[in-house]
Amino acid sequence: MENTKDLTEHSSQPERRSDTFGMFDGYDSCSEDTSSSSSSEESEEEVAPLPSNLPIIKNNGQVYTYPDGKSGMATCEMCGMVGVRDAFYSKTKRFCSVSCSRSYSSNSKKASILARLQVTGKPPTKKAKVLQKQPLVAKLAAYAQYQATLQNQAKTKAAVSVEGFSWGNYINSNSFLAAPVTCFKHAPMGTCWGDISENVRVEVPNTDCSLPTKVFWIAGILKLAGYNALLRYEGFENDSGLDFWCNICGSDIHPVGWCAASGKPLVPPRTIQHKYTNWKAFLVKRLTGAKTLPPDFSQKVSESMQYPFKPCMRVEVVDKRHLCRTRVAVVESVIGGRLRLVYEESEDRTDDFWCHMHSPLIHHIGWSRSIGHRFKRSDITKKQDGHFDTPPHLFAKVKEVDQSGEWFKEGMKLEAIDPLNLSTICVATIRKVLADGYLMIGIDGSEAADGSDWFCYHATSPSIFPVGFCEINMIELTPPRGYTKLPFKWFDYLRETGSIAAPVKLFNKDVPNHGFRVGMKLEAVDLMEPRLICVATVTRIIHRLLRIHFDGWEEEYDQWVDCESPDLYPVGWCQLTGYQLQPPASQSTRESQSASSKQKKKAKSQQYKGHKKMTTLQLKEELLDGEDYSFLQGASDQESNGAANFYIKQEP
Repeated sequence: MENTKDLTEHSSQPERRSDTFGMFDGYDSCSEDTSSSSSSEESEEEVAPLPSNLPIIKNNGQVYTYPDGKSGMATCEMCGMVGVRDAFYSKTKRFCSVSCSRSYSSNSKKASILARLQVTGKPPTKKAKVLQKQPLVAKLAAYAQYQATLQNQAKTKAAVSVEGFSWGNYINSNSFLAAPVTCFKHAPMGTCWGDISENVRVEVPNTDCSLPTKVFWIAGILKLAGYNALLRYEGFENDSGLDFWCNICGSDIHPVGWCAASGKPLVPPRTIQHKYTNWKAFLVKRLTGAKTLPPDFSQKVSESMQYPFKPCMRVEVVDKRHLCRTRVAVVESVIGGRLRLVYEESEDRTDDFWCHMHSPLIHHIGWSRSIGHRFKRSDITKKQDGHFDTPPHLFAKVKEVDQSGEWFKEGMKLEAIDPLNLSTICVATIRKVLADGYLMIGIDGSEAADGSDWFCYHATSPSIFPVGFCEINMIELTPPRGYTKLPFKWFDYLRETGSIAAPVKLFNKDVPNHGFRVGMKLEAVDLMEPRLICVATVTRIIHRLLRIHFDGWEEEYDQWVDCESPDLYPVGWCQLTGYQLQPPASQSTRESQSASSKQKKKAKSQQYKGHKKMTTLQLKEELLDGEDYSFLQGASDQESNGAANFYIKQEP
């Protein structure tokens, strides 16, 4: 795509209605008292009604080991789940998970759930975000059952409005800086943004006009924030009274010259119409040597928003209830490259999962068998009418690796981002070496007895690190649950466990010139509830690793994400694609809660007091029911492909 276009001096043409700038011929004779246009009113859209069906997560049960042997029970004040006190979240042990803590502190649980219904009409089904994550599925079940009791209220109440949030006001009032579009290669225009910058001129609708037809005027970019631009009409000089924000990729933003080519009138704003008698001469002087958008800009925007994934395509995707295996799912909808996947055996089509089309969590049909991944067989024996397998070439490619020489081995230690608590990097162990460079990994001290919470990262994943990475980069490393020799020292731990560290040279050290800076604003997926996209900030950068903070929430909800993750988007992405953006949480939203909520928590505490974990024998019987298969080796990549660069000091 060519860069911004230089404007040269335009000569006037003997046209009756418009000149080369599209100036409205005879404008001076037009009355400003004629009926006013209402283009802003015409652009308002109705909010679609909320679907009434709400999914319920069933408790399949899991068995966890407790290496520290500590006892004591606690009851979650949010969902009523009864469990081992030491496994509960926070110092006070009041909640069984981060999810419950967040829900408890919200202004109104009803309003919180309704706000999260705005994208698809279904409540979240994310895994509980637990620092020490046992018993996971039981807590998920309790939380989801609680949500189901609010189904009738959700049907009758309107969704919580977030229309009051404005990126422009948020950035202006706080002097924030947004990450540039070029940081997001997977986003529309991410690879062909060119040198669009401040002082570029565009033609935009003139909202300061009372003519009965839609007219345009020229404006200059004062500030860029992702896709959004702060504009000022030509002729206002230092007057910011009519400055406005708009999405530069919107349908009403055009390069200078578009009006003349399209027969649209250029009319100066009413506020400044008295300043000049010859507006054409003013424009010629102002625009000579200036830059504008490329003439094919709108075409490039349209092309960059065409996505190869289509509804009814079948894929293999990680099982959100059992990270160690995959399931078959069908693409239900595509929004901005994000896929809403419905698990194939879901009869009411409510058991879904959200991810980007470039996510390493999805694969072509047959991928699990080809690399030996554990796979849950679908109850559906043949493809439904209209469903078809997604072509393999559409999926993200991983870097090829050579496993013939020195390679990862079972039992090797490393550091890894916990996929069930993305704010932490934990002591981890390679549990199984798979084909094509995939590794099954478990978090030390908090693994399920049957390995059902193992997760898979590719050897080049940016979510795994060599021993010592956290120490050298001053990141807090989460030690194994129950490990008492604190502060944790890798040298002592390796000696005590009789383990060896994975060789540093096997980790991918590539660091792209990503362009992110600390403090930059962006829109980010809450990976613990992946249908939500939130206002977020980059708070730390460790080589290619970014720490993402969700504005308005505590740091415990932060997430470590790779700089090339397809779950990060420029400011304005949600507006461009029509996705629902979650605004920053206010202090009142976080801290206040009603007395009725307390009563419901108490009721739920009694209702779920009897929840117990399955015995090992029961779990084995479940796994022998013919639905779960393990091939030769297994994997299900949890994070963006790539690697982190690091420098490790050697222990004596």
